[in-house]
Amino acid sequence: MTHTTRLLAIAALAFTGLVHMSAQQAHTTEPQTQAPPPPPAGRGAQPAEQGPPPPNFPQQQRAAGNPALIERGKALYQSTCAACHGIDLRGGQQGGPNLLRSQTVLSDKGGELIAPIIQGGRPNPPAGAPPMPAFPFPPDDIKALVEYLHSVLGQAGAQGRPPEGVLVPPEKVLVGDAAAGQTFFASRCASCHSVTGDLQGIASRVTDPRALQDLWVSGGGGRGRGRGRGGDPAAQANPIMVTVTPSSGERVEGRLVRVDDFTVTVIQEDGTRRTFARHGAEPKVEVKDPADAHRKLVPELTDKDMHNVTAYLWTIK
Repeated sequence: MTHTTRLLAIAALAFTGLVHMSAQQAHTTEPQTQAPPPPPAGRGAQPAEQGPPPPNFPQQQRAAGNPALIERGKALYQSTCAACHGIDLRGGQQGGPNLLRSQTVLSDKGGELIAPIIQGGRPNPPAGAPPMPAFPFPPDDIKALVEYLHSVLGQAGAQGRPPEGVLVPPEKVLVGDAAAGQTFFASRCASCHSVTGDLQGIASRVTDPRALQDLWVSGGGGRGRGRGRGGDPAAQANPIMVTVTPSSGERVEGRLVRVDDFTVTVIQEDGTRRTFARHGAEPKVEVKDPADAHRKLVPELTDKDMHNVTAYLWTIK
């Protein structure tokens, strides 16, 4: 046998042994399960499943409570607290404060701030709020009430709006003084809005007082990513405007479609749609959003003023 023939024979034996070992491993090793690859992007691809929307307030980012406990707390709230604080927590006929915007409820973790108020009441409340009596509930009932309050705030919408699907009878919203609301409107709102202009017939266009209150408090209702707004009347009448100024100096003005750290998209008056890439401060982007004034108003807006203005706007048919 020549040297070359000997080498070929050794190589063939080695290869045969390797195949044999691999076959044995295939029978003795547990198979590894792998997740199927994601579907390709593009036309026909299924959208990724979306989880629930994040809570409106960072303080409410907590694990969901026990459903049975929350349901028990809901029953306690509706029978004991709703007349004063409202069925949707936004204040009721007896003048209680809006709990959806309450710093006490927002800052509470597990009842340490809420429980003392329930147990001791508030005989000397802030100006404009009625006294709150003490409720000597047992600890389990207080825990249920706390869990219910947190469950509602965890689903609350922008700027203190109640969760979607929470229906409140109109008479529970129209509890303010329309004359006082007109005075507030004249001093704080009339510089941008007019009941004979953009708000003419507003109560005929927005026929649910709950939606009307949500609309004027938020300054245009729902807002999506990219600074866009929903299709409500105020958003259509008062769109977000933007001025884009590249380094060349050519100013482009129009209605804002989207803006983020990378691009800004504008629709000009003649309908032309233009998109500009953003690189830091280039180009210069100036956004004029009519709802900014509403966002600044929310922290100082009292529940009484909110109900009064809603009652006044409801008269604008």
